[in-house]
Amino acid sequence: MEIRIQSIGFDATEKLKAHIEKKVNKLSRVSEDIHTVDVYLKVVKPETAQNKEAEIKLQVPNAELFASKVTDTFEESVDLSVEALEKQIIKNKEKLRSR
Repeated sequence: MEIRIQSIGFDATEKLKAHIEKKVNKLSRVSEDIHTVDVYLKVVKPETAQNKEAEIKLQVPNAELFASKVTDTFEESVDLSVEALEKQIIKNKEKLRSR
């Protein structure tokens, strides 16, 4: 699984990158078929409390899954996006099995 992290308009810290990789790697427990993971981090304007956005796009066989969350911190946004993607992966697997 290839993980690509892009921080738009700022430089992500090594600590943040490590957190993202740790969380995204947990998705491989749900599905080993994940090819690439693109993570986009950006600060949403205007400058409000809830302005840290994380978008995660997964490439799996026969599908592209996507989740985007905006919260106070990038870590929380990533955590919630990963949770949403876990549910999408499970739904996608069930759909493929029923064919």
